[in-house]
Amino acid sequence: MPEIKLNLITGRTIQQGISMERGKEKAAYRDACGIIEMDSEDFKKLGVWRNTNVRVTSEFGTVVVKAIEATQGPHPGLGWIPMGPWANMLVNPNTYSMGMPTFKGTPVSVDVAGEGELVLDSIELIESECLGGEE
Repeated sequence: MPEIKLNLITGRTIQQGISMERGKEKAAYRDACGIIEMDSEDFKKLGVWRNTNVRVTSEFGTVVVKAIEATQGPHPGLGWIPMGPWANMLVNPNTYSMGMPTFKGTPVSVDVAGEGELVLDSIELIESECLGGEE
């Protein structure tokens, strides 16, 4: 299976904010935040089409998200996940006494999710993490 390395950044988006206010347990929130924006060159390197489920892994965790084409760029080598539980699975939880994790510059690897590996909704994701990744 091909794998690519990206520099992950996270941040707020309008869709993330709107869907969060409507309910973090809703599918719209998963659709707005359970994504990774990637450059078209990175899609080619990975050998996948847009809207493919991918597994993103850092030294802090792993999560399955939907890969979509970057809305800004071109920025090959850069991945973007909106702030939320999906991004939180990947970023360094150490706040360095500042109260906020480091949401920028996390090295990640991205590969194609296995058949049946779905983008979990926020409740399922948190429950699976609380159970140690078991479902």
